[in-house]
Amino acid sequence: MKKILFLIIILSFILQSTCFAFAPQNKGENKTMTKIVQTAGRDNLGNFAPEFAHFNDDILFGENWNNQNISTKTRCIITVVALMSQGITDSSLKYHLQNAKNNGVTKEEISAIITNTAFYAGWPKAWAVFNLAKDIWNDNTPALTEKDKYAQTIMFPIGNPNDAYAKYFIGQSYIAPVSSSQVKIYNVTFEPKCRNNWHIHKAKSGGGQMLIAVGGRGYYQEWGKEPIEMKPGDVINIPANVKHWHGAAPDSWFSHLAVEIDGIETSNEWLEPVSDEEYLKILQ
Repeated sequence: MKKILFLIIILSFILQSTCFAFAPQNKGENKTMTKIVQTAGRDNLGNFAPEFAHFNDDILFGENWNNQNISTKTRCIITVVALMSQGITDSSLKYHLQNAKNNGVTKEEISAIITNTAFYAGWPKAWAVFNLAKDIWNDNTPALTEKDKYAQTIMFPIGNPNDAYAKYFIGQSYIAPVSSSQVKIYNVTFEPKCRNNWHIHKAKSGGGQMLIAVGGRGYYQEWGKEPIEMKPGDVINIPANVKHWHGAAPDSWFSHLAVEIDGIETSNEWLEPVSDEEYLKILQ
């Protein structure tokens, strides 16, 4: 009973926390806006000024920064300009400059933004902001990989390469334990086109697996049935003793939580790979 209640709480939290919102944006911007969660207020001032911490984390960032009327990138630019105009060049501006870069503001764009603002806010302020910006948009900083960029869009860690089960996958997969007691939960991430082999979760009674999509886009398919597209928030209940596979779409990373269901005499049987011909049928 405790495990069931624990699972219900976890699933409720996950389904509420993995909603993706869409808003009109300028050309070249990422159209997917992930929910912004801020804890700096409570981390730093939770005991000293709990009301301020609440306003900072839940209102300023929790509501305002998640407002869908403008893109996160645009909101980053507005915030940088507002802080620069007031002459605020402390750690808060550095944070928002980094946030702007993380949300797609290029070196050329931030340079033009600071220069334009300088005519209205003052030349000395521009010098101060440029000194911060040039360190953040340092050309020597390694560019983010596609994996790094994708990792910023999901709330669960990608983890390490799934080497122990690599022979049962086509393409690269990653695994990160989310819960190792009471109910075992793992976040499994697939690079584009990656999928696991056909396999069966065997059990004399009970058993099976639950998949909860938390990022990107992927597919699940049972033997003899049509593939099912999975997006964040989608849940698949896999019965025991059913042949199936799951993995990423050809053009997208994909992550799902894998929840192991208790049963009697449970085991996994790994079968043949999903051929390219079988896999590409998902596009038809």
